[in-house]
Amino acid sequence: MARPLKKGEYNARRNEILDMAQHLIYTKGYEQMTIQDLLDGLQVSKGGLYHYFDSKEALLTALVDRMGHAAERSLSPISQNPNLSAIEKLRRCFEDSAQWKTTQKEFITGLLRMWFSAENTTIRQKLTEQSSKYMASFFEPVIRQGIAEGTFTVRHPKPVAAILGGISLSLMDSITGLLASAELDAAAIQESEDLLETYTDMFERILGAPAGSLQVFEKGTFDSWLTDGQPVPAAEEKSGSKK
Repeated sequence: MARPLKKGEYNARRNEILDMAQHLIYTKGYEQMTIQDLLDGLQVSKGGLYHYFDSKEALLTALVDRMGHAAERSLSPISQNPNLSAIEKLRRCFEDSAQWKTTQKEFITGLLRMWFSAENTTIRQKLTEQSSKYMASFFEPVIRQGIAEGTFTVRHPKPVAAILGGISLSLMDSITGLLASAELDAAAIQESEDLLETYTDMFERILGAPAGSLQVFEKGTFDSWLTDGQPVPAAEEKSGSKK
């Protein structure tokens, strides 16, 4: 009889399986990933794998849940900071998100095109749904704080938090989609910055926040995504045409 695993050992092994699944999703796509791929990568038997997850769908649910909890943990220090106003908490949330995308440039560019492929439609939809819920759970207490501070004019915090959660995910999808485009050029970067400005303005209007209070992004936010950090020539210059 196999030795019962202690909780720490069980969780560690479970995370190893999830790590392998995440790697395979990024490299092959969820739809193309098979149980056999997991068994080969982990060097375990099917029975050993099923001790933790009894199906590919159960594995997906656990992976999405783990990603969601990671996002929640990253936002918790902001939402629970008693020294920050509601406006400051939202600004910090936006700034941290943009900073993470910048510092993780190589990682993100390596998986973006695979992430938006047809093979990952299922997990992308599930992760978007879960992430929207976690974002809403962050926004609601911040909105209530803003109302108490007299900064926001929202009448119904909970549904507004859900709306803002959906808007946040829509923004992320739009920008990452642009950054994953086949030809990432200055026009795509400009469009990304325009989206940031538009969505931030939308946040302010929905919350009734002072105009410009949530505008934390400056021109050039995504310039580092261009090849070698250098501006990409305009279309006519790339074509070699001369005046």
